[in-house]
Amino acid sequence: MNNDLPFNEKWIEENKSIRRFSPDIEDEELKWHFDDEDRIVECSTETDWKFQFDNELPISIKGVIKIPKGEWHRLIKGTGDLEVFVTRTEF
Repeated sequence: MNNDLPFNEKWIEENKSIRRFSPDIEDEELKWHFDDEDRIVECSTETDWKFQFDNELPISIKGVIKIPKGEWHRLIKGTGDLEVFVTRTEF
């Protein structure tokens, strides 16, 4: 992993990257956090990984998830790799 982050990241545009999470990651590395910028997360493949906003139930990672800056959230590990596109943007 890079910079002590729980994923590998490849930049494909100035504000867009591909992140890959391994199923071998320890659950403790997928901790609650918030970001300093709005993000759009897109998953193009089927996965059993889950996404969760604070005070909400986990949801399947399908299509597009909009994450406002300052909003607490986390991933819940599934099986197989998780690959997502992350776009930093303003809503």
